[in-house]
Amino acid sequence: MGILDKMRLDGKKAYVTGGAQGLGKAMATGLAEAGADVAIVDINIAKAQQTAREIAEATGQKAIAIKTDVTDPEQVQNMIDTVVKELGGLDAAFNNAGMCLNVPAEEMTFEQWQKVVNLNLNAVFLCSTAAGRYMLKQGSGSIVNTASMSAHIVNRPQPQCSYNATKAGVIQLSKSLAIEWAKKGVRVNTMSPGYMGTDLTLNSPDLKPLIKTWNDWAPLGRLGKPEELQGMAVYLASDTSSFSTGSDYLVDGAFTAW
Repeated sequence: MGILDKMRLDGKKAYVTGGAQGLGKAMATGLAEAGADVAIVDINIAKAQQTAREIAEATGQKAIAIKTDVTDPEQVQNMIDTVVKELGGLDAAFNNAGMCLNVPAEEMTFEQWQKVVNLNLNAVFLCSTAAGRYMLKQGSGSIVNTASMSAHIVNRPQPQCSYNATKAGVIQLSKSLAIEWAKKGVRVNTMSPGYMGTDLTLNSPDLKPLIKTWNDWAPLGRLGKPEELQGMAVYLASDTSSFSTGSDYLVDGAFTAW
């Protein structure tokens, strides 16, 4: 089997949380283009259904939408059960849903802190372990958790201590799971994107004014495109990455290199 064959995902089943838009949608599209059937998992079922339709029409792969609050253990387990039932299995789990609050630490309420921790870290634990239990039984599987370059640096000028802390936690959680499951066939890695030009970022009244500053500091002088994460997503879901586990893959245009 050649390298291009190993990169194909024909017959594989995957889900992407936060898959209705932004980075999640790009990842799910890339997985489907490589041959995987995909589940778009999102709290916004209308957008998830639209994305699933678009992917199915564009790629010919099966794509379904599942409404899930990924901070709820019961809903997460129901999501895994639905993926397995509707797609016929689970080979790759992409835990991507997340949020960021740009609030100075001295002004941040505990409720705001908890909201970010619950979605960015607790939900990753719930989804990873639920997917892991299924994959451990079958003896194979790849789990990919979305971290961030913010796990490695402190962003400026916007304050986002809760986001930075949770994304660092995602990396360490993923490394811990990778070690526990290394000899059981289940791989766990993280992707750490840099500043990406999603619709949300490009149209946010709070973030849009910061784009020029970010670009001025970026070695490549621009934001990343969501599609530029697709190659890494396919690699980590495919058999090509069979020796990759417990690793964090920065896709940040060298932003953290200086």
